[in-house]
Amino acid sequence: MQPSFVILAAGAGAALAGGSQIQASISVGPRLTRPKAPNLAPRQNACFVVGNSVLPQEVSDAVTNLEAKVTCDASKKTISGVPDVDAGGVKFSSINFADSSQTPLAFALDKFATKEPLADNDLATFQGELDAYVATEAGIRSVGGNLAIKVPKFFLAMQVSRIQTAQGNPPAAAGQQVDHLRDKVIKNAGKEDKALLDQVTALAAKTT
Repeated sequence: MQPSFVILAAGAGAALAGGSQIQASISVGPRLTRPKAPNLAPRQNACFVVGNSVLPQEVSDAVTNLEAKVTCDASKKTISGVPDVDAGGVKFSSINFADSSQTPLAFALDKFATKEPLADNDLATFQGELDAYVATEAGIRSVGGNLAIKVPKFFLAMQVSRIQTAQGNPPAAAGQQVDHLRDKVIKNAGKEDKALLDQVTALAAKTT
């Protein structure tokens, strides 16, 4: 009977040793705890981004590019509570399509017309007008407002691209080229009169 006792004792010892190992592995293993939320600094908005809605990446990039160039008049609101912006000396309130009785595209065709020859247009003025529209659109998006502003904004972008092309500096980025911007205008102005859309197509064909 003694050998059996030794075997049982050895087995019990092994079991106890195994138990110790299990206990040790539990005590030193990784603890399952809820991951902590990252420490995020408060978002510092540009003066024209007055809401908290998430902006599309393209718009967010534009905000980053414009926030040091654009100033705001907080005492004067334009669309959706966005303050009046000033970009390169151009105040949005002075070119606000929403103050017109015309449709957005009809307003843009009249207000942002180019002269002939195309290369003689003041690129800086058109760029300032575009920047004012881009900044105001970002502000409207930040509060989930109506985006009718995209029609005159894309039209202005097309005009800027036409002038740059006529001056011998066509945009390299595909998204800033005349044909692409023409399509953006037409897509967003789909409910406008066909005669107005045809004017956009005709303008896009003139880059000299």
